[in-house]
Amino acid sequence: MQRYSRTAIFLHWAIAALLAFQIAVGWALEDLGARGFSLFQLHKSIGISILALTLARIVLRYWKPRPASVEGGWQGALAKAVHGGLYIFMLGAPLTGWALVSTAKVKVPTLIFGAIPLPHLPLPMSVNDPAHGAHAILAWIGIALFALHVAGALRHHFLMGDGLLWRMMPVRSPVLLAALPALVAAGFLLGRVILPAPAPKAVAAATVPAAIEEEAPANVAEAADNAANAAAPASADNAAAAEEVAGPPPSWTVRPGGNIGFSVDNGGEAINGGFSKWTAKIAMDPDHPESADIRVEIDLASASVGDSYKDGMLAGDEFFGVAAHPKAVFTAKGAEKAGTNGYRASGTLNLKGVSKPQSIRFTLSGTGKARKVSGSATIARASFGVGNGESSAGLAPNVAVSFDFNAVTE
Repeated sequence: MQRYSRTAIFLHWAIAALLAFQIAVGWALEDLGARGFSLFQLHKSIGISILALTLARIVLRYWKPRPASVEGGWQGALAKAVHGGLYIFMLGAPLTGWALVSTAKVKVPTLIFGAIPLPHLPLPMSVNDPAHGAHAILAWIGIALFALHVAGALRHHFLMGDGLLWRMMPVRSPVLLAALPALVAAGFLLGRVILPAPAPKAVAAATVPAAIEEEAPANVAEAADNAANAAAPASADNAAAAEEVAGPPPSWTVRPGGNIGFSVDNGGEAINGGFSKWTAKIAMDPDHPESADIRVEIDLASASVGDSYKDGMLAGDEFFGVAAHPKAVFTAKGAEKAGTNGYRASGTLNLKGVSKPQSIRFTLSGTGKARKVSGSATIARASFGVGNGESSAGLAPNVAVSFDFNAVTE
């Protein structure tokens, strides 16, 4: 039986092993978040490698034509359709992935195996959603075609006994007949083995906002409140000043289910995200806000914008630099009234190794030992070196932060 050329045989098994690896990894990438960033980069590198090898194989087919088909009729037509579909998959999956990277809101530089820069395709942002859908559909179609191709080869070689697999072996060797398919299986197993372990479920604990903003001019509402306070009778001010706080302020426990989110404009489109892991120690008497003592710690690795690729960028040095600075810490001693049920706490934010004065605004609703807290703030990201690279060129200078949670005291 006529064999394929040695080059074609090498390309066939190399592409098959890489595809098996991609299939194993691709299933899990969306759920890995920031932990999957390096694996995502490897996924891109292997995808482009498959694209290059497939183009080489297409060129080789015209240079050294493949052996004649061993079966006609509808079975032969089906085999040709599967082969054609596999080529579409091997070209289309990497190209749609490349389009995805090129049209992402946050432009992430791609280095093939950490060494060769891959330019972004000159495509409009509107291509991103169709590319995402096509990439996912092609992946499932590719898996189906992969399975049909394997089933057809096994049918011919073992059920029909025509030795079809020998055409894809450099020599007629039972060892190679077992070893080369095993190489493909090894590619799949390797893809599963190198996946990061599942992240431990975050304890639904205090997730207090690090919603810390730079000092800014008071808004109209706050100015009106200040004017009203200034017009109050002097006797009331004196009475308030004379009133003493009875004992230390109560400590508050943040209940599960709180939320902290952030939003930043990127060329006219908002990038929205949040932190899933944070803790806080809060002591404050709402009637005497000057008694407040606040400390908030945020696990920066928990930042997410709902896209594992972009989440990996957030953890990198261009944004949060999680490896060197895993936490952001906000502390404040004392707060002040800022309108009805409103407060303002000025303190210090330590982010990415930089400490600067910041403040948060919040309101309290409810009475007694249970309160609902909601608020907002603005962070000037450049002051902390957040977004300091080429991919951040389109980001607005200020990041809006919002938060809400429930707290109780004994």
